[in-house]
Amino acid sequence: MDARNLTPKEIVAELDRYVIGQAKAKRAVAIALRNRWRRQHVSEDLKDEILPKNIVMIGPTGVGKTEIARRLARLAGAPFVKVEASKFTEVGYVGRDVDSMVRDLVEAAVKLVKEEEMDKLRDRAREAAEDKVLDALGFGSGAFGLGLRSAVQRVRGESEPERPQGTAGRDRARAQLRAGTLDDEDVEVEVAEKGVPFMPIMAPGMEDMAQGLNEMMNQLGNNPILSMLGGGSKKRKRKLKVKEAVQLLTEDEASRMVDMERVTREALDRAQNAGIIFIDEIDKIAGREGGQGPDVSRGGVQRDLLPIVEGSNVNTKYGMVKTDHVLFIAAGAFHMAKVSDLIPELQGRFPIRVELNPLRREDLVRILKEPRNSLVKQYVALLGTEGVDLQITEDAIEEVALVAAEANERMENIGARRLYTVMERLLDEISFNAEEKHGQRLVIDPKYVRERLEDVLADEDLSKYIL
Repeated sequence: MDARNLTPKEIVAELDRYVIGQAKAKRAVAIALRNRWRRQHVSEDLKDEILPKNIVMIGPTGVGKTEIARRLARLAGAPFVKVEASKFTEVGYVGRDVDSMVRDLVEAAVKLVKEEEMDKLRDRAREAAEDKVLDALGFGSGAFGLGLRSAVQRVRGESEPERPQGTAGRDRARAQLRAGTLDDEDVEVEVAEKGVPFMPIMAPGMEDMAQGLNEMMNQLGNNPILSMLGGGSKKRKRKLKVKEAVQLLTEDEASRMVDMERVTREALDRAQNAGIIFIDEIDKIAGREGGQGPDVSRGGVQRDLLPIVEGSNVNTKYGMVKTDHVLFIAAGAFHMAKVSDLIPELQGRFPIRVELNPLRREDLVRILKEPRNSLVKQYVALLGTEGVDLQITEDAIEEVALVAAEANERMENIGARRLYTVMERLLDEISFNAEEKHGQRLVIDPKYVRERLEDVLADEDLSKYIL
């Protein structure tokens, strides 16, 4: 499915497969994504003038703010980064500078485009990997019909199974390799290994420079001095099963075949025109001037953030990046502050404000049952690997949702995240003794839920620590 051609209704329908409720937020992000497609189809003289309408999501934790943004980026095939506003500080203070979020976005774009290019080259890379494995196994194709491994072992006087030689023998061996009949054989191959990252000690806020030095050392390869320092990429002979060797060599070959200049150009373009930056906890920097102590740089962070959101040029190691058409989605609970507490210039750069609703018991029931990656499906699959047939009845799911909703009301409301805690507590004993229940069918009903969780809910002090 090509997300670039999806209508807003279709985008919302895709998001509904993973996120329950929050129709207003889904509608807002769907329109923002569709507007990107529309922008690509207007005249060139107007294209640069159309800027994205940035969004502020307002709602408590655990209601789906981050998940909506992440799923949207994955659906669109767009580079995506999540940053926390509270990690940034005003220039002159210890902490990360706001430009680093753009550099992180470009890194995400390079990784995304490189993976796409590697997928396109996967078939060619696998053929090259198979050739290396066949050579190492002794299935020669040269005029003398000897693979390297075969020749070496004969010189050493070591015995080896007779391998069919020549082109016909090699083709038969390749067919066997692809059929999996050689998977369990041992083979010695040379594979690339990354050394321990060389990270010099630098002042806070200089992580990007340290990363650049590390990559420079990796490019220098098998330098013995750098190897002593842990830097530089290495090639090392390893004895592996054939199946694992083919997989590792395929990745190595695909990575080597990629045209990094082309990847860089495409990544920069995608970061500038399709990138999404999710700024979480923006309410933590919402404060008027005149603060003291730890709050002194809040207004300064907002002022530093403003040019990035407005549109500016940021220098990265891959080249200059314009942020004019990057989509910014900010989010925060805004319990102690309001959107109006942000400086007016920054407020104006987030024209779309969407309030997300707290989750009710009915929503928690749907979260447990409906999404493709629901918690119930995850636990059933996990215990299925141990041979346990776990069945959770509809009534039991209702009971779990009720317990989670009650815990959210009596303590901090952490939304859907409460379900993780409740489900872990519920299935703790089964998970611990799963190997003893191999081949059994276990049915979780409301009675079992109450037995496992009733004591915890009854003791309010205990529930604060456990749920």
